[in-house]
Amino acid sequence: MPQRRLLNAALLLAVTAAGLFILQSWLLASLFSHWLTAWQTGAAQARELSRWWPWLIGLPLCLIVRPCLQYGRERLSQRASLRARQELREQLLQRLAMLGPARRGLGVDAELSSRLLEQVDALDGYISRYQVQRQLVFIVPLMLLLATAWHSLLAAALLLATAPLVPLFMVLLGQAAATASRRQFVALGQMSGRFLDLLRGMATLRHLQALGPAQQAVEEAAEDYRSRTMRVLRMAFLSGAVLELFASIAIAMVALYLGMGLLGMLPWAQGEIPVPYQSALFILLLAPEFYAPLRQLGTDYHAKAEAEGAVAELLPMLQLEVWQHPGSQPLTLDHAPSIACRDISVDLPGAAARLRPLSLGLAAGERVWLQGSSGSGKSTLLHVLLGFVAHAGEILIDDLPLNAVRRSDWHRYVGFLAQQPELVAGTVEANLRLAAPQASDQELIGVLQEVGLWPLLRQLPLQLETPLGERGLGLSGGQLSRLALARLLLRDTRVWLLDEPHAHLDPQTAELIGDLLERLSRGRTLLLVSHDAVGLDWLDRRVSLEEKHD
Repeated sequence: MPQRRLLNAALLLAVTAAGLFILQSWLLASLFSHWLTAWQTGAAQARELSRWWPWLIGLPLCLIVRPCLQYGRERLSQRASLRARQELREQLLQRLAMLGPARRGLGVDAELSSRLLEQVDALDGYISRYQVQRQLVFIVPLMLLLATAWHSLLAAALLLATAPLVPLFMVLLGQAAATASRRQFVALGQMSGRFLDLLRGMATLRHLQALGPAQQAVEEAAEDYRSRTMRVLRMAFLSGAVLELFASIAIAMVALYLGMGLLGMLPWAQGEIPVPYQSALFILLLAPEFYAPLRQLGTDYHAKAEAEGAVAELLPMLQLEVWQHPGSQPLTLDHAPSIACRDISVDLPGAAARLRPLSLGLAAGERVWLQGSSGSGKSTLLHVLLGFVAHAGEILIDDLPLNAVRRSDWHRYVGFLAQQPELVAGTVEANLRLAAPQASDQELIGVLQEVGLWPLLRQLPLQLETPLGERGLGLSGGQLSRLALARLLLRDTRVWLLDEPHAHLDPQTAELIGDLLERLSRGRTLLLVSHDAVGLDWLDRRVSLEEKHD
C-alpha cells in the first residue's frame, strides 16, 4: 500500500501506451487502405505530400512514445517493488531484533536467512508485474473491445466469447504452480538448515570418517531440489503453451470471419462485405493485443503463485505478536546498579507458565548464581531482564522501573552472554568489533590479554586476522568462551547476564573459566544461570527457582 502511488503511475503509463497502440493501428489501417484505394483508382492525389501529414506525424510519434511509456512503467514498477521489499525486510529484521535471543524459536539462522533473502525477493514479480497487469487485463481489453465493436459487433462478440478461456486455464494451472512453489520454499529452508548443520559438524564428521555419507546426503538433497525445480518450470512452460494456443485459435477465428467477409463468402451474407477493408485491417491489428494482457497475466500469475508460497513461509514471522517495550525515559548509570524483581511471572495463552511468580533482589555489585531444573524459567528470566519478553510484576533498576526506561539505554549498560555465543564466520578482530566497532587494535589486544587468549593468538601468523569458521570453528570450547568474555569486556557494561557460560566444557576448563569470571566480574552486578556448580564457588549467593526468594 505505501507504494500504491508508484504503481498507479505505472498503470497510467501502461493505459496511455494502450491508447497510443489503438491510434497507431488506426493510422496503419488507414494508410494501407489509402494506398489500396489509390492503386485501384490510379488517383494522382496519392502522391501529394499534403495528404500524408497525419501519418508522417502520427506514426513516428506512436512508435517513439509507446516504448518510452513502457520503459517508464517498468521503472516505476521496479522502484515500487524494490522499496516494498526493502521495507518488508527491515520490518522482519526489526521483529527479529525485538525478539532478542528468543528468535531461535522461529528456526535456525540458516533458515531465517533464507526467508529474509530469497523469500522476500520472491515477491518481486508479484509487485513489479502482477500488481499492474491484473488491472490492465480488464482495462486494455475493454478499450480494444469498444474500438472493435465500433466497426464490427460480431468481431467484438468473438473476442468477448473466447476471452474467458485464457484466465480459466490460467487459474487451473496457477493453483498447481502455487502449491509446487510452496513446497519448494519449504524444501529450500530445510535444505539450508541441514547444510548448515553439516558444516558446523564438519570436524566431528571428519573425526568419525563420515564425510562420505554426509557428502552423499548433500548430493541427494541437491538432486531432489533440482528435480522439484524442473517440475515447477515444466508446469510454467506448459501453462504458457496452453495460453498461447487458445489465444492463437481465437485470433484465427476473427481473421477467418474478416477474410471471408472481404471475399463475400459468409454463409449469411453472400456477396456482401460486412466489414470494409480498413476496418477489417484495424480489427486484425488489434486482435493480438486484445489477448496480450491475458497472456501476460498468465505468465505473471506464476509470480503470484511464487509470492504466495513465499508469504506462507513469512507469515509466522509477520503475524508473531512481538512485545513492544513501553519505556521512554532516559537512563544513565555510573555504577553497578541494584536490581529488584517483584512477583515477576511470564505466561503464554494456552500453555504452561514459562516463569512462575518470582521475587529476587540483587544488590549493587552482587554476583548471584541462579539455579533450577530445565524448563523452570532461568533463561526466560534473563530475557525478561533484557526487556524482550512481556511479563507481570515489576523490575526496578536502582528503584527506577525497567518498563519506564528506554530499552536501548538499558542495553548500553548490560552485557549478555548466551549459552551459545553469537560468533560469525570471519576473523577474530571482526568478531570482537561486533561489540565495539570503533575500538583500536590496542584495545582489542588488551581485552584478549585480560582473558588470557592473546598469548595463543600472538603465536599465530595472522594474529588478530586469524580466521574463524561458523560458530567460531577453529577454537576450542574454552577459547571460544574466552573470546566471548573478551567481547563483554570491550563493552565495559555495569551488569552481566550470563546463560550457562560453562555449558559443553570439561571440568578443568570450566574451573579455568570460573576463575576468569571471578576476576573480570568484580564491581559488576552479575546474574549467572547454570546447572553445574563447577567453578562457581566464588559467587556471593545461590538462588533456586524451585524455592521462593525475596
